[in-house]
Amino acid sequence: MKPKMQHRVRPRESAPPRLPQIQGAKREVQEEIQNFLRAVDSYPACVAKKPRISFQQHLCSIFAVRNHEGERDRGPRRH
Repeated sequence: MKPKMQHRVRPRESAPPRLPQIQGAKREVQEEIQNFLRAVDSYPACVAKKPRISFQQHLCSIFAVRNHEGERDRGPRRH
């Protein structure tokens, strides 16, 4: 009988996140929160103009406009 192979997962060593990465992530989260709050605030006026628009559609349009403005201000994003 063959001995069973034991599969062991070795933990990978990973470097802790660098400070600029953390700050960038915090900035992105803050921008998303602000966009959501803008959408909540502006949704009633939007529904008055476009009665069939859902909140999700409105929210997506807010994010699309903000992302487009951000790309224009900062230039292309590099990942």
